[in-house]
Amino acid sequence: MASSFHRPSAQAATEKERLLTPVMGYGSGDLNGGPLDLCSLGSQQQQQDEEEALRRKLKYFFMSPCDKYHAKGRKPYKLALQLLKIIIVTVQLVMFGLSNQMVVAFKEENTDSFKHLFLRDYVEDSQEPLCLHTQKQVHEHIRYAIDQYLILSQTSVGRYAYVPGVGPNSSALYLCQRYFKKGTIDPVNDTFDIDPHVITDCFGVNPSDPSSPVQDLYPNITLNFQKLVNVTIEFQLKAINIQTIINNEIPDCYTFSITILFDNKAHSGKVKLSLLNEAFIKECRDPNVSGHGDSYARVAFDVLVAVVCGLSLVLCGRSILKGIMLQHELVCYFRVSLGRSVSLGDRLEFINGWYLLLIISDVLTIIASFIKIAIETKNLSSYDVCSILMGTSTLLVWVGVIRYFSFFQKYNILIVTLRAAFPNVIRFCCCAAAIYMGYCFCGWIVLGPYHAKFRSLSTVSECLFSLINGDDMFATFSEVEQSGTLVWVFSQIYLYTFISLFIYMVLSLFIALITGAYDTITQQTQDVPQVSELHRFIAECTDTPTSGNFRSPEPSTCSLFCCFS
Repeated sequence: MASSFHRPSAQAATEKERLLTPVMGYGSGDLNGGPLDLCSLGSQQQQQDEEEALRRKLKYFFMSPCDKYHAKGRKPYKLALQLLKIIIVTVQLVMFGLSNQMVVAFKEENTDSFKHLFLRDYVEDSQEPLCLHTQKQVHEHIRYAIDQYLILSQTSVGRYAYVPGVGPNSSALYLCQRYFKKGTIDPVNDTFDIDPHVITDCFGVNPSDPSSPVQDLYPNITLNFQKLVNVTIEFQLKAINIQTIINNEIPDCYTFSITILFDNKAHSGKVKLSLLNEAFIKECRDPNVSGHGDSYARVAFDVLVAVVCGLSLVLCGRSILKGIMLQHELVCYFRVSLGRSVSLGDRLEFINGWYLLLIISDVLTIIASFIKIAIETKNLSSYDVCSILMGTSTLLVWVGVIRYFSFFQKYNILIVTLRAAFPNVIRFCCCAAAIYMGYCFCGWIVLGPYHAKFRSLSTVSECLFSLINGDDMFATFSEVEQSGTLVWVFSQIYLYTFISLFIYMVLSLFIALITGAYDTITQQTQDVPQVSELHRFIAECTDTPTSGNFRSPEPSTCSLFCCFS
């Protein structure tokens, strides 16, 4: 097959001069102006062999795993390893997810129990926060929380233990009130005198003999509501999560740090009451579970996952390194033999983005596996960090499966369409984001005081994004408080214009960009495809994977460092 990549040669010009020169005699020497240059012919043949070998190496590099198997008979170990990794990483995720659900459920159920135990008149699943409106209610709720704490072992169905030494004077519970240094408010004369410096007063309470009256264990509480900012009751409780035995895991020991807050910073005649609970997990001392073995099997499985991901990391890194070396070899050959350079797009084709994705996935999985081992051996309690790493790595592993679908033209339509539409989609999203952020700030400043979904910028963004998808429209319109005609009219104009603009225009144009890219791709499959210079160079190699020519040794056309000489 005639090559379209011609090398510059000085022999073409001299050959024409020899043909026009008169011949003085006969013989092969006179016809060529001298004896045959056998060394030059051998050098040309060697260059052609090197060029064909380079084409064959490039064609083999871009083959699918099945074609590589037919070409050289090498088993697709990397493909088998990736399939194995998908299975074991998913199993590891499911096992950790079941364990993490127990941990989260234990925290949430204990928090709900604490609210029922320490908050008077608490109603579960109430949409409105618990609020107090009289001084008597505030004093009663403070005394109720302290009394319930002191008789916890007699009232609670759960097994809890006090943690001494967390408050002042090594007390187990401490109550603190924060108030302004000076505060006098006189609405009659429209005057006030306030020193904004906040003073904190605390006293501690310790559990004592259950037979003694609980009222004798703490002093009377005096509150000046004109200056009061808030009141906090803080204490810690210990508990053990024994339900993990179901999964053959050693139970965890928990320390709950509980804060009951009476918030009066608004001075609006309403004190907001809330309970906050923060859990700390640590290893139990001298655990003893009869009839259950240790978690050595789980640890061994985690080690297996880390080893498989490490092997996948090495293989993917080796493939990227081989691609970079082959890229340098091609650049060197084009520069030395053809006198041309390789475009940036052709160079980037040697760096496989799927391998980079798998490398990131492998690194995250290895880190998550070691954190999971530390959690199972009770040396760490970073469940959230481990779940984020493990979830992200599993996501990337499953996304990497699309790479193997890309070898088939009918299954490759998603990747090709996204690749073609991505630049236009990014530019379009930048323009739409400017309008979206404008609506977010406008809705927050105007509707924030009157609508629960516009209280903060994050909730405004969530609400508007839901409206774009047609979700919760009627509730958003109906929840606007009738505080004034002007705000209500503005809210209607605001919501109608946003919905009309983003649903009927922005969203439709976004879908049109994807559809246009898809139509372009399908049209290109019917027309003559545009082939890059790299693939035109490779296409001149007509050897099929089953021809057997790929099994022969391939000479190196150029060293890695020749391009820097």
